[in-house]
Amino acid sequence: MYRIAVMVSGNGSNLQALIDNVHRNATVDAEIALVICSTGEAPAIERAQQADIRTEVVTMQAHGDRDSRDREVVRLLRLVHPDLVVMAGWMSIVTPVLLDAFPDQVINLHPSLLPAFPGMDSIAAALDWGSHVTGVTVHVAEEAVDGGPPILQEPVPILPGDTLETLSERVHGVEHRLLTRCVTLYAEGRVRRDPTRVRRMLVDEAGA
Repeated sequence: MYRIAVMVSGNGSNLQALIDNVHRNATVDAEIALVICSTGEAPAIERAQQADIRTEVVTMQAHGDRDSRDREVVRLLRLVHPDLVVMAGWMSIVTPVLLDAFPDQVINLHPSLLPAFPGMDSIAAALDWGSHVTGVTVHVAEEAVDGGPPILQEPVPILPGDTLETLSERVHGVEHRLLTRCVTLYAEGRVRRDPTRVRRMLVDEAGA
């Protein structure tokens, strides 16, 4: 059984997509073994608990700095031996303490076609810039914020009458689908780093 840990900070709609389409999917040999939340008030906690998934809260306030917090995150992750760590709306920068403990096993979801519009408020930034297209990226997490190589990307057109709310709704719909597909591909052993071009991830979607 492929074991997944999910790191979240807020509502947890992407976590719910993983629960519904991976954790509860009999055709995918994978389970969510742990959900770590960065705040005790996150609605994502209730989503995990309703699915009988172990939850832990690790706050910055309790640990003082990112390195100390990430040491606690690593401790908790090692208890469940995850094959993949998914940052699905984890709203904080992670450090080499975490990334070095799980090399090439931490992935992140970002609401733009990276390298365009990294960081916070990416959907609003694309809209304000006047872009005709934005999108969603699932990428390997590295120390540089939103800087790791993409695994999957999907464009989302920006329509003439779009508001932040209408565009966000379409982007989030793609997030749910793309993240689920990416995690499923990992569970099936279809994702690896290109040995000749290390900035590129090779994804075998044949038959997926």
